[in-house]
Amino acid sequence: MKVILFGATGMVGQGVLRECLRDPLVERVLVIGRSSTHRKIDKLHEILREDFLDFSDIESQLAGYDACFFCLGVSSVGMNERHYRQLTYDITLAAARTLAKLNPAMTFIYVSGRGTDSTEQGRLMWARVKGKTENDLLKLPFRAYMFRPAAIQPLHGIESKTPWINTIYRLGAPLWSWLSKVAPNAMTTTERVGRAMITVARDGYPKPVLESADINKVG
Repeated sequence: MKVILFGATGMVGQGVLRECLRDPLVERVLVIGRSSTHRKIDKLHEILREDFLDFSDIESQLAGYDACFFCLGVSSVGMNERHYRQLTYDITLAAARTLAKLNPAMTFIYVSGRGTDSTEQGRLMWARVKGKTENDLLKLPFRAYMFRPAAIQPLHGIESKTPWINTIYRLGAPLWSWLSKVAPNAMTTTERVGRAMITVARDGYPKPVLESADINKVG
């Protein structure tokens, strides 16, 4: 399986990249991002760029892939809807439309979040934008799945690029084992998310939206 990965340097993306590199069934990983992963592995290839709204200049390098794992995302904290929509909806759909044209048989997996608003009418701005993004991805001519994890435990030394998020994870570390016992369906791990993506891309899933319980089951 040949995979394109967006957001490989973020917390979720780091976990997904780790599992892709460890899985012998994943023969090639193309990372597209603004910064390098700084890994030197034969099956890992990178394209560094600033423009994520137009991929016409690299289309020839994006054909022939079986799956895309889209882990690129930003927090909506302190951001107005117009800017958040550009960084969430516009960038995601620009990549997805290009890939759907080049690889109509591929599987596209998008990391959304628990509480995403599929009606696009709710009070929470981020949830509406994510809902619009999911809905329009599901209309494209490829097989698409939406991952909606709740709490995600970073494993294997993985950290977020956002300092305050790392602080929250460090302070809450003693609670992870307790939460995994009392609320196993409300949390997952970076490892399970990565494993689940690979499995769903290969085997599919009965429904297009996967919550944390689904991710844990598959991953």
